[in-house]
Amino acid sequence: MKKALIINGPNLNLLGKRETDIYGSLSLSEIQKYTQQKLSIEEVELEWFQSNIEGELIEKIHEFQSEDFDFLVINPAGYSHTSVAIYDALLACHKTIIEVHLSNVYSREDFRQTMLTARAASKIMSGLGKDAYYLAILSEIKKG
Repeated sequence: MKKALIINGPNLNLLGKRETDIYGSLSLSEIQKYTQQKLSIEEVELEWFQSNIEGELIEKIHEFQSEDFDFLVINPAGYSHTSVAIYDALLACHKTIIEVHLSNVYSREDFRQTMLTARAASKIMSGLGKDAYYLAILSEIKKG
């Protein structure tokens, strides 16, 4: 059985309440339940984490490196565009990292199209809405 850590960055605790035209109407906990349900027949264990604090996200990435996780799915949210510190923490990982974004960052403001953290990822999934997490996890467990 594979084990994945899913890290969510700032303001994702407000999903379902903020900019629903961009991010959809589901809360993060509803997306989590949806993802778990879609993966119910797969052999995967998921641990979810969300924080609005950059240092807490970095600490969780450090835990990912030292614990028995097979891969990381991260939605760094706004930190994707600004955090060299999160990028550096991800670079220190020697496991698979998949970065996800609910919205299509390439069709949004120019500053969102620069994703520092994505440079440390092996795969990026953007613009898939609630399916982003499910498809990221499925892509990793199906590869073998």
